[in-house]
Amino acid sequence: MSKSERFQQGAARLQDMGNNSPIGSRLLEVCPDLNDYIREFAFGDVHSRPGLSKREHELVILSAIATLGYAPVELKSHINMALNVGVTRAEILEVFIQLAVYAGFPAAVNAVFTAKEVFDERDQQGLDKDCGKDTH
Repeated sequence: MSKSERFQQGAARLQDMGNNSPIGSRLLEVCPDLNDYIREFAFGDVHSRPGLSKREHELVILSAIATLGYAPVELKSHINMALNVGVTRAEILEVFIQLAVYAGFPAAVNAVFTAKEVFDERDQQGLDKDCGKDTH
């Protein structure tokens, strides 16, 4: 697959995931090559692999980014994408609860607070009105 095919596949995957992140547009201003690499490799090659569903990809990604503890912009982006592909708010919070054991309470707490910001933003935009709000 050529670079442009990989880029197009990544762009299509991002669109399919309902990407509404500012990351790409901000990178285009500063470092367009990095934006291309993310689209081509992360979304065109890896995220588009058939072994996991979109939901499963996002649950894994949420876990990994939250564990890092230093990537709030990326975490917000993927919380949004997870919600866009049918992961519920309760499932997202459950992922972060599970992280408390394996990544530590600070990572879990920060992830929950980031999720709350995303949930509040989506509520203000009128998103997720009838689904995904279940809590334990």
